[in-house]
Amino acid sequence: MDIRLAKLDDLAAIADIYNREVIHSTATLDTDIQSEAYWVDWLAEHPPDRFPAFVATSDDDKTVLGWSALKPWSTRKGYNRCVEVSVYVHHTSRGVGLGRTLLQTLIDAGIERGYGYLAARIGGASAASLHLHASLGFEHVGTMRRVGEKFGNVVDVVLMGKILS
Repeated sequence: MDIRLAKLDDLAAIADIYNREVIHSTATLDTDIQSEAYWVDWLAEHPPDRFPAFVATSDDDKTVLGWSALKPWSTRKGYNRCVEVSVYVHHTSRGVGLGRTLLQTLIDAGIERGYGYLAARIGGASAASLHLHASLGFEHVGTMRRVGEKFGNVVDVVLMGKILS
């Protein structure tokens, strides 16, 4: 497996991974499939020096197996030391440590860029996501009870955070 910065050629695979979660899970509370134009704009909002987006690719054929990204927590400048993490792994590549590697890459990127805090919103209180984040030092900050709705169900969102400095 190789981890590298995401590029335009990766957007179709990134979109496929994300859109499957839109359709089948509460990993995102997004309910709409995003267009190609959305993903082009998304990548432009992830300059490597500030909010990098990464892909994990297979060693053999360079297929995108997962992706991760940093993004601003808030547009208010007082929150500039805090960024949000996102990690998505292709459903056929789960359980082999890929999510852990992608999240560790974000932690390292946050440290390198001088951020002080990483935040995670975990929709639907996914046990796998909670375990992943806790295993890398994220702490439970709080639970927003009944804040989201998807598939006709009201769901909680768990907030986790990791202090970097």
